Amino acid sequence: MKKIVLIAGIVLFGMNVNAQDKGKGLQGTWWVAGEISSSTSTTGNAKSSDNMILPIAGYFIAPSTTIGLGVGVINSKVDNGVTTTKDVATTVIKPLIRKYWNVSGNLFFYGQAALPITMGKDNISNGKTSSFALEVAPGFDYVINKWLTVESSFTVFNVGQTTETPQTGDKTTKFYFGANPMNSVADRTLGSLQLGIKFLF
Repeated sequence: MKKIVLIAGIVLFGMNVNAQDKGKGLQGTWWVAGEISSSTSTTGNAKSSDNMILPIAGYFIAPSTTIGLGVGVINSKVDNGVTTTKDVATTVIKPLIRKYWNVSGNLFFYGQAALPITMGKDNISNGKTSSFALEVAPGFDYVINKWLTVESSFTVFNVGQTTETPQTGDKTTKFYFGANPMNSVADRTLGSLQLGIKFLF
C-alpha cells in the first residue's frame, strides 16, 4: 500500500530572517516539525492499521545547517474480525542533521542524514523489538515568503539492524541494507516520498 506522509513544521521562535540571506541565514533559529502518517486496510472482517506521530525539534547551528531530534510513537494493530492478532506500540527516537544549498532564487536543495532508533513491545505476546538505522534523504525546499516554505524529500539509502526478543525462545537479529530509491523496476515509484510545509517566524 502506498502511503503519503505529511510533514508539518512550525518554528518556535526565530529572528525574522529572510531565507535568502547569504550571511547569517537562519543561524540561531529554533524550529519544530513533525511527521504524521496513517494507513488502514480492510479485507472482509479483517482490519489492519498503522499510525505514526513524530514531532521533531531542531536548531540552526550555522546559516545553512540544522540539527534536530524527533521523539514519537508508532502503533500497529491487526484484527481478524474475531480477535486482535497484532497490537504493537513502538517508541521512535530520531536525531538528524540537514545541510542546505541554494539552487536558484528561493529554491534550495538539501541533504539529510538521520539515525532513527525504535523500541517496540508486542502487547499480545509481550515480545520486544528494537532497531537502529542510518537513513540518507535528499530533498528540495522552496521558500514561498519569509514565513512559509514547501519541501519534499525521499530516502535513497538506508542501512540498519533489527533485534526481536520474544517472551520465550531465542533472540533474532537481522541486518538490512537498501540503496535503491525505486520500489521496483515495474512501478518506478520513488521510495519514502515525503511532502511538507514549514512556517518561519
